[in-house]
Amino acid sequence: MEQRHLGRSGLLVSRLGLGTMTWGQDTAPEEAAAQLTAFVEAGGSLVDTADVYSEGDSERILGHLLRELVDRDEMVVATKAAIRPNGRYDASRRHLLGALDASLDRLGLEYVDLWQLHVYDPATPIEETLSALDEAIVSGRTRYVGVSNYTGWQLAKAAAWQKAWPGRAPVVSAQLEYSLLRRDIEREVVPAAVDAGTGVLPWSPLGRGVLTGKYRTGIPADSRAAAPHFNEFVQPYLDEECGRIVESVVTAAEGLGVSPLSVALSWVRDRPGVVAPIVGARTAAQLAVALESEGLTLPHSIRSALDDVSDMSAPHS
Repeated sequence: MEQRHLGRSGLLVSRLGLGTMTWGQDTAPEEAAAQLTAFVEAGGSLVDTADVYSEGDSERILGHLLRELVDRDEMVVATKAAIRPNGRYDASRRHLLGALDASLDRLGLEYVDLWQLHVYDPATPIEETLSALDEAIVSGRTRYVGVSNYTGWQLAKAAAWQKAWPGRAPVVSAQLEYSLLRRDIEREVVPAAVDAGTGVLPWSPLGRGVLTGKYRTGIPADSRAAAPHFNEFVQPYLDEECGRIVESVVTAAEGLGVSPLSVALSWVRDRPGVVAPIVGARTAAQLAVALESEGLTLPHSIRSALDDVSDMSAPHS
């Protein structure tokens, strides 16, 4: 798998990341092990988790697999903090550094490679929040830092603050929802990231699974949309406008002889500013299809057609 620099840093990551949000909830440890094995065998290195995923079980499972299954030194381990278990945002220095220590304990690691602010917390002064990133670097608990779900101005402010004084930790990554069904970050966030030298890590690059085409004729019983805890997550992308975009992806896939998933993933992977889409699969079989996208580069004509058909899509919540 091709490796790319994360923003303007020296850190190389695989151009596809493995997401672990379902590990410990919809994905059993044995299935997680199969996913990680297949990912590493394909040349993948970036694996992403968070302290709140499955109430910490995602980190626990990943930590076990890093010790038992793969060479930790070959992996780029990323996690996040800033959301309390009750859903409240908390990017105070006290909470962040405590959350990082708890993450390291669950992972069984002395440090993570990338520690990210999961959300922007308007109740905490940003200079206090960012000071926690500096402390995490200086103390050796992480090697690089990034943000997630920041708006354009929030990202620009954080990146500028960190660059304003020598020795502060640069913001090397920004994790954001980005797909053919969600392109609104192109207006401000992507330009801010490119200007700051911050690499974009798209989450839900398959439009919450809708771009695979599996919802074209209804909601499969074994799909995320059929699960009570995921139905509201998927539902915004099941409207007529999104359906039109999905049909274009399916048409392109049929013409190329590949899966709709590969087309959608290749499109976002090669967008300006993007370093590595984060793919979260429930099963190893689903991940295997995503890994097939590594060999696909979309022809210019198809990329342009998909750009056009998705350009007017309205932002979704």
